[in-house]
This record gives sequence, structure tokens and C-alpha cells, in this order.
Amino acid sequence: MSNKNYYDILGVSKQSNKEEIKKAYKRLAIKYHPDRNKGDKFFEEKFKEIQKAYEILSDDKKKSMYDQYGHTEETYSDFSSDNDFSDIFGDVFGDIFGSKKSNSKYNDKNIGSDVLCEINITLEEVMKGVYKKIKINLLQKCSICNGNGCKPGTNRKICNTCNGNGNIYIKQGFFTIQQTCPDCSGSCYIINDVCYICRGSGSEKRYKNFSVKIPCGINNGDRIRIIGKGNYGGYKLKNGDLYIKVKIKKHSIFKRFNNDLYCKIPINFSIAALGGDIEIPYLNKKIIFKIPSETQTGKIFRIKNKGIKYLKNNKYGDLLCKVVIETPINLNKFQKKLLYDLGVTLKKFKKKNNPKFENFFNNVKKFFNSLI
Repeated sequence: MSNKNYYDILGVSKQSNKEEIKKAYKRLAIKYHPDRNKGDKFFEEKFKEIQKAYEILSDDKKKSMYDQYGHTEETYSDFSSDNDFSDIFGDVFGDIFGSKKSNSKYNDKNIGSDVLCEINITLEEVMKGVYKKIKINLLQKCSICNGNGCKPGTNRKICNTCNGNGNIYIKQGFFTIQQTCPDCSGSCYIINDVCYICRGSGSEKRYKNFSVKIPCGINNGDRIRIIGKGNYGGYKLKNGDLYIKVKIKKHSIFKRFNNDLYCKIPINFSIAALGGDIEIPYLNKKIIFKIPSETQTGKIFRIKNKGIKYLKNNKYGDLLCKVVIETPINLNKFQKKLLYDLGVTLKKFKKKNNPKFENFFNNVKKFFNSLI
């Protein structure tokens, strides 16, 4: 083996960090790997040289000794490792080929599938909060074999091919290739006598009832997550999660804008002109609101803290009421006479009683006069 400086071999400096050393090694290892240059002794020796340099410089203790003593084989004897090249190479290229630990089928990332269902609630329920009962058809642990997939009275056995790992490893030159075990299909176990209900899967479809708390202030389309209540994950695995998607029904009176409520309130022109109290429906009660005199149609009144509660705090939105003046219909003779007399008096005092109407027609006159 050449005594060439290890830093020069990898093309890095003494100040290079582990990540920079690792990147340099990865680049050179791919370039000089013998499998890409079969039969060429130069590439084989070059690759071994790169391997040795990385082995020393990637280990803090070995690197420290090398920086002090240079190429002295005895220097590294106390820090020798049982790891072969496949361990080092696997560490660098773990993102491509995986590792024994991170790619094992039975780790915390392997869980049952999540389940999504929808639930319809009313605006009143949003404002108060409510408990809802739902019934969902889920994959659950088999009631006969208790989820192990075996016929009652028998047990599953650890797969001899992969030794319960779920994967097998095949060496090809300097590479180690990971494959799913062909005998247990990655399950780590062999079942000789399968359960007659689940046929070895360990799960069966059954309906399950839940009581779900819907908090007040929830938004349309929000999801509630119930951890571990989804589909059965399998033998010694975690269940998936259950997601409840909330859909809020359209309300006959109110519209929601964020946490504010909006509604239109029809009033007659007598209340609009003279003022008066009106009743506004609100949940299971009514709000008495005073309309001031001379209120114009389209006027919006804001009633503080009568909207929807915020999810993250105890604040409330507002109630916005838009006044719409309704023209009366089906008048009797007496009512018509009163309105006629009122109309006569209004004509005499246009500027005072109908300033907007008078101003509008004055602007119309100016417009047509400008055309002449």
C-alpha cells in the first residue's frame, strides 16, 4: 500500500470536516470502483488506496493519530475494527442501498394504513362543540388468531433464510445488495398453518364505533387525528391513524367568514325611519338589537363577541348584521291611504327628507344639460 498522504488521496485538507471527507470519498469511490473497470489492476489498487484513506480520516481517533504520527501501521492497531469494507461503503452509500437497521421491514415506520372518513356537522354544533358517534369498517386484529395469522394451537416461526431480519444481503464484488427475503416476503416469520379466518394476514374487516369530540370553532375541511385507531398494522406492528374530516352544513341564516358570522336582516321602512328594537336569532336564544332612526338599507351593524370561538384561545369573532329595508306588499286601503299622505308630505320636503334622492336627480340634470 502506498504511503501517499491520505488527505492528498481524497483531495481534502486537514481542516475538512467529516461531511466534506465523505463527499470526496463517495465521488472517488464511484470513479475508481473495480466493477466499473473490470480487469484493470490500477483501478483496483487505486480503489484500495481511497478506501484506506477514508477509513483513517473518517474515524476521529485514527485521524488524530495519523495527524500526529503519519504512516505507522502500529499506530492504528489499538483502534482496529471488525468492520469490513462493506460496512464502510454501506455507511457512505446508505442512501442508495439502505442499511440493515433502517431498512428492516419491522421498524417504527412500518405501521398500518391510515383511514379517512367524513363527518357532517351543523353551524350550531361548531359554535358549541359536540360529541359525534361514528361507525367505521376497519381492518382489525383477527378475532380467531389474535393477529398472528396462525391456526389456533400453532405458532409462527422465525424465518431461517433471513434469521428474522426480513431482508437478505448479497455480496457482489465490493457491493452489498439488500433484497427482501424471498421465503418470508419480508415478514421475518414463516407460518406453516394459517388461520382459516384471516388466511395468515392477521386481520379482518369489522365495524367499530367511535365517539369523537368536535371542538367548538373548528373549520370546514379540518381533520381530527386519532392516533392508533386506523387499520391494523400486523403482527407486532403499530396500527395506522384515523382521520376525521369535518364538513359544515350550509346554514339557512348565517354565513361564516373566518370566525365572524354574517346575516341579512329585513326590516320595514317604519323601523328604518323611526328606529326600534328587532330580534336576531342566535343559537338557541335571541338577541334584542336596537336599530337607530334614519337607518339606510345596506347598513352593517357589528355585534361584538357573538361570532364563533377561536380554536386556540378564548376569543370570539363578531356577528355582522346587514339591514335590508323591505317594501311592504298586500296593503289594505287604510295602509295605502297613509302611505299616499306620507308621499305627499315627502314631496314638499325633498331636500330635507330625501337628500340622497334629491342629490341623485340634480346630478342627472347636470349630466343631460352638459350634453346640450
